[in-house]
Amino acid sequence: MKNLIYLVTVLLFFIGSNPTTAQELNPYIKIGESSNNIDQNSDKVKSALKENGFDIIGEYNVENNKNLKVIVYSRKDLQSTVLKVKDRGALAAALKVGLKSDGTKTTISYLNPEYLFNAYLGDDYVNHQTELRKVEKDITTTLSQLGNENKGFGGSLSINDLRKYHYKMMMPYFSDPVELKEFSSFEEGVKTIEKNLASKKGNTKLVYQLKFNSKKIAVFGVALLDKEKGESHFLPIIDNSHLAAMPYEIILQGKTATILHGRYRLALHWPELSMGTFMKIMSTPGEIEDTLKDLCQ
Repeated sequence: MKNLIYLVTVLLFFIGSNPTTAQELNPYIKIGESSNNIDQNSDKVKSALKENGFDIIGEYNVENNKNLKVIVYSRKDLQSTVLKVKDRGALAAALKVGLKSDGTKTTISYLNPEYLFNAYLGDDYVNHQTELRKVEKDITTTLSQLGNENKGFGGSLSINDLRKYHYKMMMPYFSDPVELKEFSSFEEGVKTIEKNLASKKGNTKLVYQLKFNSKKIAVFGVALLDKEKGESHFLPIIDNSHLAAMPYEIILQGKTATILHGRYRLALHWPELSMGTFMKIMSTPGEIEDTLKDLCQ
């Protein structure tokens, strides 16, 4: 009995001392709906972000659809913080707002930075939480003024689960990237990928680029516009209201170009995805890998 009491006490101590790790986070925040058209709302979002110190680094029509738009933004303090995380931390430097119009109203949402930071930075989030929480607060303050809902959606995961996330047993983790190519140098990698994106190889399009020459790190946000294999194929199946998950990223660190595995990245951004629905896009992770690998050739 004494041993049982001791065990319960220890468990309660650890549960009580780590309350935040049990907190559930949603991948997206719905700001609200507007009767203004998508371009008017896009201008409002970009103006609000710029006025609060954020940089607009890219934008595009997801699925090549004029009724679906993503705005990609970042900030220097965020970049300098995530670059301290060596395991592809730079992927967390690009954040996104999604706009979806049905012809009469536009729904505005954004990728929850706290969700992304915990997933992509893992336990390193704790080491940089002062800087990251300031970014999170500034984003919430900036974007919440554009609507009156500001509610999370798209499923939820606990902070603890996010930091070691994988969809199912035997599925990849953040730490299991797909290697696209090892170049002879960082400079060759940048040149090759930029050249292929400029020619829109494989029906792709460069949405944004973050390049940190002193660190030999570059991130390329790539639109996947092939009608049979790209966004217009898989997003309607898994729910394109999660459009702030896009675009997909290549990260070049040193001489090596990698991507997050599709079975990790898609599942992370669609945590409510059932196995039945996932099976409907069973070929998508491989098709994304092939498309992005071609950009490195």
